[in-house]
Amino acid sequence: MRSSVLAFVAGVWLLQLQPNLPDLQWAWGLPLLAMAVWLPRAGLVGRLRRALVLLAVFASGFMYANWLAQVRMADALPTQWEGVDVQVTGVVAGLPVKTERGQRFEFDVERVATPGAGVPKHIQLSTYTTSFTGQPLPDPLVIHAAERWRFTVRLHRPHANANPHVFDMEAWFLERNLRALGSVRDSPDNQRLQAFVARPGYAIEAAREAIALRFDRVLAGEPYLGVLKALAIGEQSAIPQSQWLLYQRTGITHLISISGLHVTLLAGLAFALVQAGWRRVPRLTLRLPARRAAVLAGALTALVYVLLAGFAVPAQRTLYMLLVVALALWSGRTLAPTRVLSWALLVVVLLDPWAVLSAGFWLSFGAVAAMLLATTARVGKPHWLRAWWAPQWAVTLALAPVLLLLFGQFSLISPLANAFAIPLVSFVITPLALLGSVPGMDWALHTAHSLMTGCVWLLTWLAQLPWAVWQQPEPGAVAVALGLVGVVWLLLPRGFPARGLGVVLLLPALLTPAPQPPAGALWVDVLDVGQGLAVLLRTTHHTLLYDTGPPYSAESDSGNRVIVPYLRGEGVTRLDGVIVSHDDNDHSGGAVSVLRALPVGWLLSSLPPTHPVLALSVPHRRCVAGQHWRWDGVEFTMLYPSAASYADTTLKDNNRGCVLQVSSAGGTILLSADIEARDEAALLAGARNQLAATVLIAPHHGSRTSSTPNFVAAVHPALTVFTVGYRNRHGHPRGDIVTRYAAQGSRLLRSDSGGAVALRFTPGQPFVDSAWRQTQRHYWQDSAASVR
Repeated sequence: MRSSVLAFVAGVWLLQLQPNLPDLQWAWGLPLLAMAVWLPRAGLVGRLRRALVLLAVFASGFMYANWLAQVRMADALPTQWEGVDVQVTGVVAGLPVKTERGQRFEFDVERVATPGAGVPKHIQLSTYTTSFTGQPLPDPLVIHAAERWRFTVRLHRPHANANPHVFDMEAWFLERNLRALGSVRDSPDNQRLQAFVARPGYAIEAAREAIALRFDRVLAGEPYLGVLKALAIGEQSAIPQSQWLLYQRTGITHLISISGLHVTLLAGLAFALVQAGWRRVPRLTLRLPARRAAVLAGALTALVYVLLAGFAVPAQRTLYMLLVVALALWSGRTLAPTRVLSWALLVVVLLDPWAVLSAGFWLSFGAVAAMLLATTARVGKPHWLRAWWAPQWAVTLALAPVLLLLFGQFSLISPLANAFAIPLVSFVITPLALLGSVPGMDWALHTAHSLMTGCVWLLTWLAQLPWAVWQQPEPGAVAVALGLVGVVWLLLPRGFPARGLGVVLLLPALLTPAPQPPAGALWVDVLDVGQGLAVLLRTTHHTLLYDTGPPYSAESDSGNRVIVPYLRGEGVTRLDGVIVSHDDNDHSGGAVSVLRALPVGWLLSSLPPTHPVLALSVPHRRCVAGQHWRWDGVEFTMLYPSAASYADTTLKDNNRGCVLQVSSAGGTILLSADIEARDEAALLAGARNQLAATVLIAPHHGSRTSSTPNFVAAVHPALTVFTVGYRNRHGHPRGDIVTRYAAQGSRLLRSDSGGAVALRFTPGQPFVDSAWRQTQRHYWQDSAASVR
């Protein structure tokens, strides 16, 4: 049974790796494979029978996931209805999340009133209370869970930035079945039609919102309000980015959510209380044995808690395991722990085949499997200290290769941090937070918050240790596979021969070297940060970051969401230099996050003296035409702005952008910031002979204010890259500008349709370019996100 479950899950996982969904007609072969069950069980034929049965189960998992994916992908927003006002009626299907400018919520569409419009059944909408400039809007909508509304909305397909080593938001949208995203338009037709839709799923979301609002009221302004909300109802959006970094560094992120440990604790508490009370009432025990009543109470408690928690994968895994154990206890049977884990694995994948795309799926089931391997099938009773330490060691060791593959780092202090955090958070803070959900129990919330404050103080002290985190480039799949075999080998019982070989198998995953350009080569990575610019340039021994992309919110920017994860995955631990071309937030918005995350040798910019980036302790100089340096055979030359431009207070920021030419034996790239026509004219007058480039990062994202005919002709790029946001409000790149470059014979790439662009300049070879969406294609990526 266990091997069959693993085969089925492997089939589901393989489907999620496909660039395109295969035709469902291939399912006709499943009955032929299934006929293997009638083959004899003994001898060579029996072994063949087992192999064919596993193959049939594997193929069943593949085709099952394929069928569900076909159904979900068919529920898409037609491209002709993107950016068009549509009137819909439906129900607020999830807990509304507060954002900087309003609310964000999931919405079940019941009816589309606009003639001919096609809208997916489940979408995500945003409402706003302030304008882009921060001014309050008159009569903003206030949305609550389980309400039925009529809205005028403007939608777009689920599209996100696409980069190596960075979280795949489009996969997350698919898993959540969010088939379109958009905003509620200001319209007199917007109207609440029903205050509460009485359906079980909506009632649960309304209860979650009531608890969230209570927490907001009782703990207003407290720093760890978000943590307590996450522990009680699984709502993590209120946790600041700085706190997430601390929990990640100390290895306790699994506790700052509805983890399996929390669910098990509450179910066990309900079991013990009901069993103790039931035994004392003879009339009850005659109707139902105390053990069965306790089993029922524990299972129901776990179910209610997991539903209130938003049904996350770790909580699901624990719920299904507990339900399997409950059924076994109810029927008087005994099940091996691995069978229980297998059943839970099967149920999770059957209900949500996209769960295999989430890190939580692998970390959750992997942690339990490691604990079972390290603690079961042992002879004798271990010392209490060994019994406490063995699971901690097993989980840390087992998850190290997976964490390196997913995040490029893992916490070395995790066992120490979890030693006090697990009992404190799971046994004290979480029950208090749940008790505080009840009206009148404000003291419980205040007590829980005080304890969390103490816990964070200890975590902060541990996180400051210089050896707290092991960080390296993300290892390859082969190295991770060998590492996992090594983990299994190390966790085998004492006395097993040559257990030390497991350490050897772990080494490839733990000692992955950082990729490095050969001598004289230049590697350039144009990251997909949306409507903005961030370019990483690497030579053999040096690394330069040109611009840092836009901010996304008060807590999130392209620095901490895209650039730093990418650098970590590539094994870049230090930046020799950073250039911030000018004071536009789509170029400087991630600078603070980057400069705080990594050591930086120097900073070049045209930023004003009062800019927050210059307050950081990084040596800074103004960028000025004529600056030049040479790294590993690659020439870096600043072409613009002039020193005199800094004295001209009438200049716009765009007209003082730092224009950098990088020349190698394999080709030249020109990075032109947001310069405009007047700046291009100045460059043509003073540096025309230096403008020719193999690759051009288009000025000002392809705006009509730039890319004049003379400038395009002088640069004459073989490849032009437009760094633009999907359906950006500026309309970049403009069609006539695209045509102008194409007329010069330049090939064109766009970050919105291609994702991150990798450029490789090698001496004596033609330069090579690749776009992430093309080289790492997945079936859920928006095929409609083409150049338009």
